[in-house]
Amino acid sequence: MDDEIRHPLAYARGERGWSQEELALRIRQAAARRGLRSGTRGSRVSKWETGRATPDDDESQPLIAEVFGIDYAAVAHLGWPNWLPGQDKPLPLGPHNAVPSLREALMTSLDRRSFLAYTSGALAALAHQWAVTEPEQFTRWTPRGAVDIELVTWLETTGAELIRLATERRERTRGLLNEHLTTVTGIIGEGRYTHPVEQRLHTLAASLSQAIAWQHFDERRHASAGRFWHAALHSAHTADQRDLGAGILSDLAYQLLWLKDARTAANILEHTIPRTQHPTARSLLHLRQARALAVLGEDSLCRRALTAAEKALDAPSYDPPPAWCSWMSHADLAADSGRCLADLGQRRRAHHLMDEGIALLPATRSKTRAVFLTYQAETYLRDGEPEIAAQTATRSLDLASRINAPRCVTMVRDLEPELTPYAHTAGVGELLERLRATG
Repeated sequence: MDDEIRHPLAYARGERGWSQEELALRIRQAAARRGLRSGTRGSRVSKWETGRATPDDDESQPLIAEVFGIDYAAVAHLGWPNWLPGQDKPLPLGPHNAVPSLREALMTSLDRRSFLAYTSGALAALAHQWAVTEPEQFTRWTPRGAVDIELVTWLETTGAELIRLATERRERTRGLLNEHLTTVTGIIGEGRYTHPVEQRLHTLAASLSQAIAWQHFDERRHASAGRFWHAALHSAHTADQRDLGAGILSDLAYQLLWLKDARTAANILEHTIPRTQHPTARSLLHLRQARALAVLGEDSLCRRALTAAEKALDAPSYDPPPAWCSWMSHADLAADSGRCLADLGQRRRAHHLMDEGIALLPATRSKTRAVFLTYQAETYLRDGEPEIAAQTATRSLDLASRINAPRCVTMVRDLEPELTPYAHTAGVGELLERLRATG
């Protein structure tokens, strides 16, 4: 099927091999099952697909949803045509797509329908669009009115606290984050605010979406994590928050690196870094770029990116770093640099840097410590030192289990095939038993 489908309804119909007449027949049959009559014909389906008409909210859309097996909650929540199945391409950036992207992301949390992961090509194209498109190029019309400023301030304060707690109190904050974002999305959708308040609301929506995306990523729910990062990018772009948008794109690049697509991750960061302003933000993006380049075996480019990350982190700035990267420190630089050098075969220096990074981490960053310990355990295995690897991986597993960090547990579990040949080595057998018991 041609990738450039004119309308999502045509895509959904074509995926099932239905003609316009057959879809119309199925809609009439759905009406009959409800004791109703529908006059839908292929000509009406054609009008829907070409945008010359929109199916009625109360009559035709529920029937179409039944034909495609879509819960009507998605119809009411997302609106036409955003609830149709098979929409695996990000919405193009623009103020009118910010709210639909937020609502679509929130629907993924309800597990009411299946969402496909965005393709790496689509994400690279989205990063390019972000890099070359200024928010001011879009026509923006905001109805004036008096949204409660005190409420907006409370939403910002509460949202910041929920985001702070999201990592180590995942179970407690998951529902609260979703409800908070739902409330903010509803206020944005009403459109009764001044432009400065609009920017505050979209900035908050972007930050909440980013936090939820990380929770879903940690739970290996990659498709829904991508949806929330996509929604966050829309809101950050609408709010003209360039550094926040850059951070969100770098999160998507990090996810692609995790999913073994280092080339696309590097390409996204290539678009993103030149438009990033705060030095701490640039440092983090250069560090993630180095990670992707190390996986690709591009030694000189990786080292250049590591040097750029160090220089940016040490650069003076009158402004505090953005909240989304305020944690970036020399501990992260050291440990991730060590991981890069391990991928490039420089494992002695890699261990020194990872030791340094782990020692520098504050006690509050338990999840990051678990990640770094697993990096080091993997490197010990490459060195042929399974006993030290098992000790290090066990420390990571203990920490990840205590803070309920499923991605970190998965990282340790992924070492199992390489640990198995050493099952009789001290510490390895016990670790393997734990991993199999928790599998």
